[in-house]
Amino acid sequence: MPHILWSLVLTLHIAGMAVWVGGATYAVAVLRPSLTLLDKAQRSSVHLLTLKRFLRVVWHVMPTVLITGWIMILHEGGFAVMPWTTNVMQLLGVIMAGLFLRVFYGPYQTARRAIRPKQETFDSIRTLMLGVIACGMLTILCASMGHGL
Repeated sequence: MPHILWSLVLTLHIAGMAVWVGGATYAVAVLRPSLTLLDKAQRSSVHLLTLKRFLRVVWHVMPTVLITGWIMILHEGGFAVMPWTTNVMQLLGVIMAGLFLRVFYGPYQTARRAIRPKQETFDSIRTLMLGVIACGMLTILCASMGHGL
């Protein structure tokens, strides 16, 4: 593939990670504390609507990030020849995908189906999102460590 196409693959990969980790950080550090200004019913409605939109975005971003990562690995010779930092990034990406699926099929569905979602349900979403953020930050660290200067 021409060089420009690999640049586009890398751009999709990095932009996808920025949206995924940045969105999780926004949800935990900005949105959730701001919702305390609303009454309980409004808080749940806004929280659910925001989560719905964010999770819909991640449904598209997650496979894009994983697939572009695997394409770049295969282009460079496969998993066996990759430095350990790339293999750790791969593991963290799969863990992040698992955490996303856990949020979506677990507490998010519980909150979505509830007439009055409980705060504990949103707390469990927050905990899982913190896991996504932690994995994302470790992935960024690995990317930085694996990049030759």
